[in-house]
Order: sequence, then structure tokens, then C-alpha cells
Amino acid sequence: MMYLGIDVSKAKLDCCLLLNTEAGKRKTKCVANNDHGFSDLLHWIDKQGVARTEVRVLMEGTGVYHTPAAIALTQAQLGVSILNPARVRSYAQSMGMQSKNDRADSIAIAQYGARHPDKLILWEIPSPQTLSLKAMLARREALERDLQRERNRKEKADFIKVPEGIQKSLLESIDFIKAQIKKLSKDIDHHIDRYPDLKEDMALLVSIPSIAEKSGTQMLSITHQHHFQRAEQLSAYIGIDPVEYSSGSSVSRRPHLSKAGPKDVRATLYMAMVSAIGHNPCIKAFYERLLAHGKPPMVAMCAAMRKLVHLCFAVLKNRKPFDPNYANSH
Repeated sequence: MMYLGIDVSKAKLDCCLLLNTEAGKRKTKCVANNDHGFSDLLHWIDKQGVARTEVRVLMEGTGVYHTPAAIALTQAQLGVSILNPARVRSYAQSMGMQSKNDRADSIAIAQYGARHPDKLILWEIPSPQTLSLKAMLARREALERDLQRERNRKEKADFIKVPEGIQKSLLESIDFIKAQIKKLSKDIDHHIDRYPDLKEDMALLVSIPSIAEKSGTQMLSITHQHHFQRAEQLSAYIGIDPVEYSSGSSVSRRPHLSKAGPKDVRATLYMAMVSAIGHNPCIKAFYERLLAHGKPPMVAMCAAMRKLVHLCFAVLKNRKPFDPNYANSH
């Protein structure tokens, strides 16, 4: 297997193909991030005398800019894996890679894949309805951030007593954004109801006490974009997997969350976990058991959030609604 690392930007793709991992032999190329560039890249790969099925393409998840390339390369029979940027950066730092530019990043991405083939998840092209759901959720999250900014401005305006016209403008802006969020939430619900696969999975997710509409739609979008083999892979993608830091007998720090995934999802899951501690019998018993064993509250809360994600994975994998008796036995 050969590894093709691609550093994605809006305008171009910087590519590094590892021909010999041990000897460090590689070739690099830069193409445009458009259909013409994708054709150039495929022609360049073919010229290397490598079968497309023997090439694993690796690229970081960069919002929307990696998606067209990932779709085009997958359709061309290349295996594609989408990597977490934070994990690639950590790998580059651990290997002493000091340079930070697009070409160096493509080399680091390719080398990460070659050294960690067991961590690579084969990406599949999401369905059109999944891509639409992702876009609507991203828009709602952006509106919610805008709403919070306007509320902060309103709070400051109230404190310094700004003119009435500004107060009116802020209130109108807040009301408009709230109406947009409300409409978009209804559109998301209708979109999910239109497609049986989304509707069925959403019903399974919200069968878990404390997984509501917002956390459920986020988990629905993630699990329909990525095909995780294990619950641990889902936790790692979201960034709630534990990271240990110890060396010998003298260096030991408290484990912490990797926080290597989408922070908006973690924030929503945190609030769901707080609700679960009070209303989900499985999570509540798990959390209290950790406290009884002397775990600090924050450590127990992080573990409870991870447990909640594992429950989401379990109901989707087993195709059965949440069962507290089954959950407590695992």
C-alpha cells in the first residue's frame, strides 16, 4: 500500500506520494482544487505505475474544502481516509518536523498514514440527504454563534446606555436570528422525516434519555458521514478519548480529553451529559459509581460523556432502542 498525503486549501491541493516509506522516497505535486486539478492528480498517480487500488489517500477534514476532492478520488477507485488535523499536528511535532508549510504538511499527512494504518477509517461518499443535513446543521450552528454575539452586544449596550436607535437595532437583529434558527430547526426535522434511514436512526438516538433534538441530529450527521467500526473510534473522532501523559516514575499528569474533534459537538454532548447524570439511569449509576471509587467529579463527567457516546453507537449498531438493563450490563 502506498500513501498519498494531501494538504487541502481553498485553491489548491499539495500532494505527497510515499513510494518507499523506509527509504523516505517520495514524489510531490501541486494541483488546483477543482475538477481539472483532480484529473491532473489522477493522471500523475497513473504515471507512477501504481494501481489506484493500492493507493490510500489521506487528507485532513477542512470544513467543506476537502469534500469535492474526496468524492472525486473515491469515485476514481482510490481509498480515502479523512484525518483529524489535531492528530496530524501532534504526530508532526513528535517526529520533530519543525517546518510548517503546505508541502511539509502533505509529507506529514502521508507519513502519519504510513505509520498508523490501523487508525485509518475508509471514507465513503455520504448520501445527498446526509450532505444536506450537514449543511443545515452547520448553518444553524453559525446562526447560534451570531445570536450569542448579538446578545453580548445587547448586554454591553444596556450597561453603557447607548442611544435608543441602537437598542432597537440590536433587538430587531436578535429577533430576526431567533426566527431564522426556529425556521431552520423545523426544516431539519422535516428533512429527517423525509428519509427513512435518517428518521429511523434519529428515533434510535433520541430513545436514549438526555439525547434530544440537537445532540441527536449532530450524532446522526457524524455517523452518516463516517463509518466507525468501534465506539472508541467515534469517541476519538469527537475528541473525548482520554490522553495519558506519563514517563517513568517522575512524570505523571492527570489524563485529559484529546479535544481533537468538532468542539461544537463536544459542547452539545457536555450539556446532554449533565442532563443524563440526572435523568438517564444508566449514566447516573455509572457516574455515581466512579465518584464512589474516588474519581474527581470532572474525570467522572468526562467518562460519563464518553459512555453516552458509546450508547449512541450501540443503539445504531444493534438497531434497537435504548434498554437500560442491556446498557447497565456493558
